[in-house]
Amino acid sequence: MTIEENVKTSTTKGKNILIVDDESDITFTIKNILEDNGFQIDSFTDSISALDNYQNNFYDLVILDIKMPKMDGFELYTKIREQDPKAKICFLTASELYYEEFRKIRSELGRTFDEDYFIQKPINSEDLIKQLTRIMNNKNKDVAQ
Repeated sequence: MTIEENVKTSTTKGKNILIVDDESDITFTIKNILEDNGFQIDSFTDSISALDNYQNNFYDLVILDIKMPKMDGFELYTKIREQDPKAKICFLTASELYYEEFRKIRSELGRTFDEDYFIQKPINSEDLIKQLTRIMNNKNKDVAQ
């Protein structure tokens, strides 16, 4: 095992991530990439089910798609934060339009979002792992302050 592989394994092993995206192929792909890199993954394709099964203080990171039926990622974010105020949450979307909405809604939610916590699809596996590892290892910053 190389030093880089050892560092990656030591920083990701046992980290719990929740993924919520209504597109099952996206959820499946991201879940496989992350599990192959040592993360423990729970995933849902339905935002209501994800909220019903959410475990406070369990996840090192929550990844939410923005555009979902029933409850969008911003609504789900708000509900999770009500239950678990210290949850680290980032957003996932394929659309530049939703990125602009993300920038606008952060002030409406009364939160300051760090743009590092926004992942735009498509993203390659290596960049995804690097970004998520950086987010989880950043002790001084949360998605919402």
